Amino acid sequence: MLSCQFLVFSSQFIFSMEECFMKRCMALVVICCAMLSAQQKPGVLSADEVRKVVPATYFFRGQSASVQLRNAAGFSAPEGKLVLAGLIDTSGYASDVQAKYQGFLITEVKLNIEGTELRPGQYGFGFSQNGKFLVMDVGANDLFSVAGKLDEKIAHPVPLKIVEDGGSYRLYAGRKWVSVKPQ
Repeated sequence: MLSCQFLVFSSQFIFSMEECFMKRCMALVVICCAMLSAQQKPGVLSADEVRKVVPATYFFRGQSASVQLRNAAGFSAPEGKLVLAGLIDTSGYASDVQAKYQGFLITEVKLNIEGTELRPGQYGFGFSQNGKFLVMDVGANDLFSVAGKLDEKIAHPVPLKIVEDGGSYRLYAGRKWVSVKPQ
């Protein structure tokens, strides 16, 4: 913290107060600049950025499950808010939940997923055997499903990734994907 000592005599008191005020203003400007430069730039998050923000466990349908950090990704929207997705260890869940719940989706912004609006919040998601992308609330209640797409051109699919696609993003699970656009 900056401290200022004031001289009680004559005009030096005014000068010392002005000097103290200027020092505090400069410190405030430096702090504000540092905070602004630390804000996320829009785009896909790096592996280090993902590690810093993705939770180690995720609560869904009455249980907390381990997050597969190696299969987590995210992006920053233009205003610096985040969208995160990751696969979960679903081994402790009932088979009906395991069939549709594969990962978590956390969004700080409204999203458009293949034409369907999703408000900011925390959700579960999964791709069905017939190619549908399903979004559920944390109580495992179905919110919506949309048709997923299949990318046969991927030479080496990975369990989960996010790829920038113009003004939107592709959320991949293997070769299956959906378009996710921040609004």
